[in-house]
Amino acid sequence: MHEADPTSQSNYLQITTKHITFDWTVDFDNKVITGTATHDLIAKVDEVSEVIFDTSYLHIEGVKVDGDAVQNFRLGPKHAVMGSALHVTFPRTLSSGSSVLVEITYRTTANGTALQFLEKEQTQGKTFPFLFSQCQPIYARDLAPVQDTPSVKLTYSASVRSVLPVLLSARRISPPSDGPAHDGKIIGKDEVVYTYDQPTPIPSYLLAIAAGNLQYQPFQVPDGKQWKSGVWSEPELMDSSFWEFSRDTTRFLAAAENLAGPYRFGVYDLLVLPPSFPYGGMENPCLTFVTPTLLAGDRSLTDVVIHELTHSWFGNGITHAHASHFWLNEGWTTYIERVLLQIIHSPAHRGLSSVIGYKALLDALALFEDKPKYQKLVIDFGYGEDPDSAFSRVPYDKGANFLLHIERTLGGLEVFLPYVKDYVTTYMGQSITTETWKNHLYTYFQKNGNEGHIKALNSINWDAWLHQSGLRLPVEMEYDLTLANPANALADRWYESRHTTDISKLDFKDSDLDSLDANQRAVFLERLESYKESLPAGHLFHFDKLYGFSKTLSAEIRFRFYTLVLKSQAAMYFVQGAANWVIGADATGVIKGRMKFCRPVFRAIFKVNPDLAITTFRQTQTQFHPIAQSLIAQDLGLDLARM
Repeated sequence: MHEADPTSQSNYLQITTKHITFDWTVDFDNKVITGTATHDLIAKVDEVSEVIFDTSYLHIEGVKVDGDAVQNFRLGPKHAVMGSALHVTFPRTLSSGSSVLVEITYRTTANGTALQFLEKEQTQGKTFPFLFSQCQPIYARDLAPVQDTPSVKLTYSASVRSVLPVLLSARRISPPSDGPAHDGKIIGKDEVVYTYDQPTPIPSYLLAIAAGNLQYQPFQVPDGKQWKSGVWSEPELMDSSFWEFSRDTTRFLAAAENLAGPYRFGVYDLLVLPPSFPYGGMENPCLTFVTPTLLAGDRSLTDVVIHELTHSWFGNGITHAHASHFWLNEGWTTYIERVLLQIIHSPAHRGLSSVIGYKALLDALALFEDKPKYQKLVIDFGYGEDPDSAFSRVPYDKGANFLLHIERTLGGLEVFLPYVKDYVTTYMGQSITTETWKNHLYTYFQKNGNEGHIKALNSINWDAWLHQSGLRLPVEMEYDLTLANPANALADRWYESRHTTDISKLDFKDSDLDSLDANQRAVFLERLESYKESLPAGHLFHFDKLYGFSKTLSAEIRFRFYTLVLKSQAAMYFVQGAANWVIGADATGVIKGRMKFCRPVFRAIFKVNPDLAITTFRQTQTQFHPIAQSLIAQDLGLDLARM
C-alpha cells in the first residue's frame, strides 16, 4: 500500500472512485459551471461508513446515495491549501468490494483556481468569452468534488451544455469534431449539448475543459494508425496553428509509439489557448493544451509537442502516486523526449536540448538555495503543503539527467531501451512511488541482465540523486556539444571583446546568427549570461542593434535576451522594454502568461527597479492565470490578499 497522499483529505485508501458521470452547464454570464458529478465507488476495505471527497470553493447543493437524497453530508473546515473535505455518510456500512453511487449537485465559484473565464477582450478574436481549466497539481477539487490524488485513476463521461463549443480531455461522442462548428448552431447564442467519454483511467488532475469560439482542422495520420489527430484554435489563429503543428505532430506520435508502445487514448489533438495559459503545454489526455508562444512561424518550437505527447506513457499512463514522486512524471518524460530528439533528428539535437535543460536546472537549484528540500528529486511534502511552491525545472532536468546517468552506467541506449519498454508494459495504468520504480529496475536486470548490470546499478549514489539537496548534480554530466559549440564560440568572441572600448572596432556582423537555429541562439544567449562578468553597456547596445533581440517575436529568444541585459550595466535602459513585453504593452500585443517567461522576467525587473515590477504587475494582475498571479506575487514579496 502506498503512503497516503499529503495533499488530499479524501479517504481513497478505504473507498475509491472508478467512474464519474458529469452533467454540466457552462454559465458564461456568471462565470461558473453548474451540474452534477456522479461517482461510481468501490470499497477497498470492510466497514466503510462514509466517503470523503476533496473540494475547494465549491457550493454543494445536494447529495444522493444510490439515487436517494441524503441530508447527512457536511463540508469540513477550509484548509488553506487542500480546501474543504466533503463527508458523505452512507445509510449502511460497505464491505470490501461492494459498490455505491454518490451523486453531488454543485456549482463552481469565482474563487477557485482551476477555471479561468476570460472576457472577450482577452481572446484573439475579441468577440466571445473563453473558458479553460488547469487542474494540475491539486485543483481538480475546484472543478468538481473528487478524490484529488494521482493515486486514484478513474474513467469519466460527460454531457456539457454551452452556447460556445466545448472540449474535454476525452473522446468526443457528439457532435462530431469534423462536423460544422457548434453543430451548425449560432455560436454564442444557441445552446448545444456536447457529450464525451474517457474510457482510459486517468488521475483527477487530467480532468480538463475548454470552451470558446473554437474550430478544428485534422492532421494527416500515417498509414496504419488507428488514432486521430488535429488542432483546435480560435478562427483567427487556425492558419498559423495548423501550419505550425501539422507537419510534425503525427510523426512525433508515431516515433513515440515505436519507442514506448501503442498510444492508448485514441485521439491526440492540440488546443492553442489564449496567452494567459501558465505553461508551455499541459498533457490533458486526448487534448494537449499549448501556449500560443509556440507559434513562432518557423516550427522551431514544435519539439514541445514531443514532451507533451510523451506524457501519454509517462504521467498519463504510469503516474506518480503523489506530489513527492512528481519527478517520475516529468523526469521520465524529459528523458524520453530527448531520446526521441536523437531518434527523430540526431544525437546532437539530444545534446543541445540537454545543454539548454542543464542551464535551466542550475537556475532552478539556485532559486531554491534557501529552500533546499525543493532541490531534491523526492520531496518530503508535509501534510497540506502546497506542491506548487516546489514547481521548477528540478523534477524535469534533474530527473532526466538521473535517468541519463543510469542509461550510461548500464551501457547505453541499446541496454536501457528494452528495460523502458518493460517498465511501460509492467506499470501502464498504475500510480507508483519512486521505490516501486527502483525495485522494478533492479528486478528487470536481475532477470534480463547479468552480474555486471547489478554491479553497475549498485555503483550509483541513489541517496545523492533522490534525497539530497545541492546546487549541482551528484555527477558531472557531459553532453554532445556538436550544435552547442558554434553558439558557444560566438558567445566567447563577444566576451573576449569586452575590453575593447571603441565599438567601431568590434568584428561582428548581423549575419553572425544566420547559421544558428532558434535553439542554438538560445544557447548563445545563455552562454553570455553565464559569464561572471557582464558585457559593457556599449557592447550590449551594439549587440542589440546588430541582432535585434529586443524586437524579436520569438518569446524564447526575447526572454533570454532580457535575462542577459537586466543583469548588466545596461539594465536601466532595457528594463522598461522588458516590463512592456511581459504584459504585452509592445508590438506583440499579448501578455506572456507562460510562467517560464513571466516569473523570471518579473524577478529580473524587480532587481533593477522594484517599483516598476510591482506597479506593472498590479496594473495587469488579472490578465495572468491565478496560479501565475500567486507565484509572481510570492516572487515579488507581495500579499495577494491585500492587493
